[in-house]
Amino acid sequence: MGFHHVALASRDLPATHRFYTEACGFELVKAVVAPTDKPGGWAKHVFYDTGTAGDGGLIAFWELHDERMEGKNTAISTGLGFEAWVNHLAFAATDVADLERRRDRWRAHGNDTMQIDHGFCVSTYTMDPNGVLVEWCVDTQPYTQADRDHALAMITATDPGLESPPSPEFFLAKDYVAAAAGV
Repeated sequence: MGFHHVALASRDLPATHRFYTEACGFELVKAVVAPTDKPGGWAKHVFYDTGTAGDGGLIAFWELHDERMEGKNTAISTGLGFEAWVNHLAFAATDVADLERRRDRWRAHGNDTMQIDHGFCVSTYTMDPNGVLVEWCVDTQPYTQADRDHALAMITATDPGLESPPSPEFFLAKDYVAAAAGV
């Protein structure tokens, strides 16, 4: 069963809107503006159709006007003391060419990216305006019974063998813009 939506707080709703519509290509489909349970508090809840891999799932953002939540950190990982890569959003690309088009779209909109071939999938990453790591990912090989068996064994492994980490490749927005301009 797929997700209906994932909802996150936004520290700058206009910047969030630009990122998810212009840089990601998602469509704004719904907004709800209503009071919170705190007298005088209110919130905007906006929904975007991600349209990824035909699933039609949504991502939503809250613009909060409630004194209980003022000044909070919206970065879902670093705001909690984790590295940015721990808690993140991953959207499905249809194939490697689609992932590369989406990576270059981010770059065209001023976002530096990092790409990693994980062996079983390829991912490209950038940060959204709320400090959330966002990923486009495509599987490059099927999941096997051996993969499932290994995953189950890793759930309780106390001294697992470590895999070699993949090497990231960095793609700067300024290089993409310069190449597009013929510089």
